Amino acid sequence: MDASTLIPAQADLPALKSAAARCTACELFEPATQTVFGSGNPQAKVLLVGEQPGDVEDQRGVPFVGPAGKLLQRAVAEAGFGPGAVYVTNAVKHFRFELRGKRRIHQTPQPEHIRACNPWVAAEIAAVRPRIVVCLGATAVKALLGSTYRVTKDRGALMPYTGPGAEPETRALITIHPSAILRMPDDAREQGYADLVADLAVVAAAVA
Repeated sequence: MDASTLIPAQADLPALKSAAARCTACELFEPATQTVFGSGNPQAKVLLVGEQPGDVEDQRGVPFVGPAGKLLQRAVAEAGFGPGAVYVTNAVKHFRFELRGKRRIHQTPQPEHIRACNPWVAAEIAAVRPRIVVCLGATAVKALLGSTYRVTKDRGALMPYTGPGAEPETRALITIHPSAILRMPDDAREQGYADLVADLAVVAAAVA
């Protein structure tokens, strides 16, 4: 099934979320608990796109509510955004994992999973109409900007956004995914977090 066949014409976010709950465009829907759609301000100037829901998000049905999400929320606030200023979502809407005993271990989405979910991300961006799209990590970069961009060399600078759901004035910014900061050694984590806040502060200043 192509996800685009489920998307209503000129749909708002509640309609898109309802339609996405029925998505079977790739095999990830089978073991996952539910589709995890985006959330936040439906008129946000800034839309943040991560990789995929994690274990906590899969169970609760809300993006960025696990450990990485809490770190992101703190970074967004420290960067200068007010409460409810952003919309957050993921490039892939179902949790991809490997079962090890009773634990569900995160597995990176494959290109086919990204392609299957691209219509949903495009529809979200088109519905919100943000001024800036922030790509959190490599999967979001691949989904929205293509394989020529890298987090390590392209992060922190505003650039034209021509990906799914783009409008002529939309811009993009690349930064690290907060989960990557949590995986850093203790002596690098503080700097990794400071760099994330600095990148987000560029976005906050641009839309102020």
